[in-house]
Amino acid sequence: MSNRQTKTDVILIGAGIMSATLGTLLKELAPDWNITVFEKLDKAGEESSNEWNNAGTGHAALCELNYTVEKSDGSVDISKAVKINEQFQISKQFWSYLVNSNLIRNPQEFIMPLPHMSMVQGEKNVAFLRRRFEALSTNPLFQGMEFSDDPKKLKEWIPLIMNGRASNEPIAATKIDSGTDVNFGALTRMLLDHLKDKDVDIRYKQSVEDMKRTADGLWELKIRNVDSGMVERHCAKFVFIGGGGGSLHLLQKSGIPEGKRIGGFPVSGLFMVCNNSEVVEKHHAKVYGKAPVGAPPMSVPHLDTRYIDGKKALLFGPFAGFSPKFLKTGSMFDLITSVKPHNLGTMLAAGAKNMSLTKYLIQQVMLSKEKRMEELRDFVPNAKSEDWDLVVAGQRVQVIKDTTDGGKGTLQFGTEVISAADGSIAALLGASPGASTAVHVMLDVIKRCFPQHLNEWEPKIKTMIPSYGVSLLENPELIHEIQVSTAQSLGLHNELLPV
Repeated sequence: MSNRQTKTDVILIGAGIMSATLGTLLKELAPDWNITVFEKLDKAGEESSNEWNNAGTGHAALCELNYTVEKSDGSVDISKAVKINEQFQISKQFWSYLVNSNLIRNPQEFIMPLPHMSMVQGEKNVAFLRRRFEALSTNPLFQGMEFSDDPKKLKEWIPLIMNGRASNEPIAATKIDSGTDVNFGALTRMLLDHLKDKDVDIRYKQSVEDMKRTADGLWELKIRNVDSGMVERHCAKFVFIGGGGGSLHLLQKSGIPEGKRIGGFPVSGLFMVCNNSEVVEKHHAKVYGKAPVGAPPMSVPHLDTRYIDGKKALLFGPFAGFSPKFLKTGSMFDLITSVKPHNLGTMLAAGAKNMSLTKYLIQQVMLSKEKRMEELRDFVPNAKSEDWDLVVAGQRVQVIKDTTDGGKGTLQFGTEVISAADGSIAALLGASPGASTAVHVMLDVIKRCFPQHLNEWEPKIKTMIPSYGVSLLENPELIHEIQVSTAQSLGLHNELLPV
């Protein structure tokens, strides 16, 4: 053991997309600050940010039906969809700034243009999709969306899905060509390579064992080298906990009041991956369906074209699973050790409320490959078992907390930032839309934790993100300007957007 202690301005825990984004923002806003990154694994972006551990969807609510809720009167509430779309526009603006400034290069290695589609079956669902289309298509953020329930048109759009399908089956889809496929693993690695060039100290195989406040108001972290077991202590004025599913345990170790009465429930994911290149070439879109009754929102079935390691791939899923681990590389004791006296009641209440989710997860865990193939055939009627392999995706830890509208033990299905009142520490919890809105989320962290610098930093933020502080919905001209400029910078050429 070593008594060595070092001090820095900022410590980022976890070498994923969130820490990489926050570090990149801070280096632009405060280039003289010293930043250290600690990662337990031996590489960057190996857990939630890894390209095989998420759907790679640039979440902009173009195709995700769970972001548009049907009200009791039959109308469709698009407010969440608008919010998420605006947040993704922020990400694209920041990435464009980095490319235009030569801070990162070759955007095609992490983002590709790809149509986003929603597809439903059955008269009731077709009627819902039509109303959703009518609500979204008049909004400037969703310009260019098309709707069709004509089997001939759908066969042009999605031949792999339509071939072999019963002709009398009600089916409809929406399509918008401004969607994207995003390789968040590649983007994470690019950002961290850039930070390394900016003299950010990135340390791998370093496990954060504990943290506490010092007498002079700093955070002291106990860091153990995974290989040697050597322990060091590092102090910082500000700490960001971006450890994916591992963030909850670290937040609890911080002891801040804001971290009390919060729990987490892990849900694992699996995807079917096509191994037949001829089948892969027959599909070119991200097609999202409707989640089964009782399924969590992150289990919305989708057939995705992906670009991984420069190759086109085709994935279907996710299938939900259960593991008590909070990370793929975590411990089987993660769930039980996250239960503390202060969140026990919250966790018990969540268990009582979510019996249908528990039943659904048990059913999913018990599925054989052929049963999974049956679900795939709802999307691809002619799918052959020998053309598809099962791949384990990432672990997601859904936040459980007490809320005013949901009551005690409410399961949250979004992304949550928990920060101390004095702004000295912040943690990111939760799941989708996650990585797609990383820039918006990290700007929120900056606003919460560095309010004394905002006046000084705001001009630079507006240079990086022209829409910062502006409602895009109220500025349709700015929407078009941003869509054209980001398409040019990121290579997202779209025939609907003149360049």
